[in-house]
Amino acid sequence: MPTLAEPTLTAPNPVDTAKAAYGLNLIGLPRAGLLETVAGLGVPAQQCKMRVSQLWRWMYNRGVTSFDQMSDLGKELRQQLNEGCNIERPSITTTLNSADGTIKWLLRLADGNEIEMVYIPDLDHGALCISSQVGCTLNCDFCHTGTMPLVRNLSAGEILGQFMLARDCLDDWPNPHGHRKISTIVMMGMGEPLLNYDNVSQALNIIMDSDGIALSRRSITLSTAGLVPAMERCGRDLRVNLAVSLHAVNDKVRDQLVPLNRKHPIKELIQACRDYPSANNSRRITFEYVMLQEVNDSLEDANELVRLLRGLPAKINLIPFNPWPGAPYQCSSNNRIRRFASILNDAGYSAPIRAPRGRDIMAACGQLKSASKKIRASQRLNS
Repeated sequence: MPTLAEPTLTAPNPVDTAKAAYGLNLIGLPRAGLLETVAGLGVPAQQCKMRVSQLWRWMYNRGVTSFDQMSDLGKELRQQLNEGCNIERPSITTTLNSADGTIKWLLRLADGNEIEMVYIPDLDHGALCISSQVGCTLNCDFCHTGTMPLVRNLSAGEILGQFMLARDCLDDWPNPHGHRKISTIVMMGMGEPLLNYDNVSQALNIIMDSDGIALSRRSITLSTAGLVPAMERCGRDLRVNLAVSLHAVNDKVRDQLVPLNRKHPIKELIQACRDYPSANNSRRITFEYVMLQEVNDSLEDANELVRLLRGLPAKINLIPFNPWPGAPYQCSSNNRIRRFASILNDAGYSAPIRAPRGRDIMAACGQLKSASKKIRASQRLNS
């Protein structure tokens, strides 16, 4: 099994993608960064805040893709922005449509690396699954992304750009009031969000900003494999919903499935969940539990899960294992999953069995992967 890299709150960031081929990308910059940029273009000091507000609304409320569409900015300022800046999203390499309506996009970033993003429709709304890293360093044994190396973190602009691109594709602009095709965001794509906390936090704060995209924090779920040191900070600062990839009820099995457990074992992880600042009965922590045949699906495991979570405001998502080429596991039988769920339900927990979405296009939970590879710094400099 691959060895686990020592986790840090900010994983290596081999390239700075804020400056693309067409200048500084304004997407993902905080207001202070936009203010500095506008001032650097020679805008009079007394006008800078107003220009920042206009840019903010055009980018995040109207979703425009060109400075020329920003009609209340002067012609000279629009020309300067065109010459030195851009509002580019990632580009689409491939679009795959599932029979169940799920859409998966393979996206190419400015440096040529690729990530995947998934839209899951449900009646009159939908969820967007966003990536936070190219690859992953956690090597979870059941996850296709875990077979990739960590190539690099995504910038705040690349994280936010996924959301904006999905809105472009779904014709979900201008910022709708009431009906939204993308009503929820799940940070459950490629990578561990808490290993890229600063960029994830910056992107989500812009998404939640009331003057722009204005998506409620209750509509955002961040998933973690259990990076305990960052969980409290996330709950205190972002106050978004938390999903924890648990997948086992004892350290021996979880060490195999989620190697991060060797650093932050189950007891420590569950205590961090009990201490999570935003957890309460109306905002329960979601525990993700992938059902693996004869690995973690016994009735004894179900009863131990009840014991572990006793007193926690929790919901348990039971996820039938989604296969991928070369996967070392098989999915538990339907009967075994239902019996497992009934024990949790009888104990008073909501334990829905997640219906697999997008399996036919490898877009289901644990199936995302791109062909991006980590390269040496000397190769990047010479490319």
